[in-house]
Amino acid sequence: MGRDRAAGVEVDRGAIEHNVRSLKALTRPGTLFMAVVKADGYGHGALEAARAALRGGADRLGVATVAEAIELRDAGLSTPLHVLSEPPAETAETLIARDIVPTVTTREFAGALGRAAAVRGVDARYHLKIDTGMNRIGVRAEEAHLVASALHGFPGLRLEGVFTHFATADVPGDWDFDDQLRRFLEAVARIRSEGVDPGIVHACNSPATMLHPEAYLDMVRCGIAIYGLPPSSACEGVVDLRPAMRVAARVSLVKRIGMGEGVSYGLTWRAAAPTTIATLPLGYADGVHRVLSGSMEVLLGGVRCPQAGRVCMDQFMVEVPRGVEVSLGDEAVLVGTQAGETVTMEELAEKAGTINYEMACAFGMRLPRSYR
Repeated sequence: MGRDRAAGVEVDRGAIEHNVRSLKALTRPGTLFMAVVKADGYGHGALEAARAALRGGADRLGVATVAEAIELRDAGLSTPLHVLSEPPAETAETLIARDIVPTVTTREFAGALGRAAAVRGVDARYHLKIDTGMNRIGVRAEEAHLVASALHGFPGLRLEGVFTHFATADVPGDWDFDDQLRRFLEAVARIRSEGVDPGIVHACNSPATMLHPEAYLDMVRCGIAIYGLPPSSACEGVVDLRPAMRVAARVSLVKRIGMGEGVSYGLTWRAAAPTTIATLPLGYADGVHRVLSGSMEVLLGGVRCPQAGRVCMDQFMVEVPRGVEVSLGDEAVLVGTQAGETVTMEELAEKAGTINYEMACAFGMRLPRSYR
């Protein structure tokens, strides 16, 4: 927790390092490992997450935007750094100057990148994204060889790799996964038939790395799993992952209220008997989604305490069960372990009707982070 705030996110860098090692151990020797640290390291802090991942054996880093890449370059990281979607053409000179590898999905961007590289007398590395069925970004699988062949003739460009992204890798036995992999491998074969070296061929995200060794190819890209969070229930227990994020706060007020008294906006919750209410100094602006009102629990002294009333922007309240002693300044744990009891990110996400990815990112938006 920060000095100016009695609430915060604690990040275990050793857990990230361990998770990368564990995930990389699943792959064949020589398989490259990309650690995805976009969205400020899924709320964990991009720079610290990147450093921990590299200590764990990551070979490359992946981000979502040029700004995220520049942040890591400015911090002194010289590791190969990928932007996993095609950036605006206006960033071409910056990409080349900062040695950032972009994704290419259109000839317009490829042309801008090639021209900027030719002016400097260098070749710009890029990875061609192939859409095999997710229909988000990428050139169509059936046309990828034509695009790769056309770009092969562009001055200033060097194809370093080709990749795709799976939509259903977290569903064991899913037909669409098999179809995407088949389409991707066929597209890569056609690229080779055009006399173009596809370079680093990669497809696996976190769930595919954990469930589909047949898709490892030349490199895997892991995001959520390096933070110790399973991509889906099917991935739980597949590999030893240690959650890296703990969310905690200090009790800011303790009060007794009488039977029938209400708590928070709308007074939607009322005490069934005289009870103790503890206030915590964080709310939906910190990632405690308002939809969690009345459904979540926090740990106080290792005891689960139900949240009471509506979650506010900066605060929320919990009911302290009879027999539990709580004082001003006591630690409350929203995500993590306390005195042998644990609240997982997955539990909180399920109650919020979302996924652990979103919960982790939301906690990182305003809460101060500390590292151990």
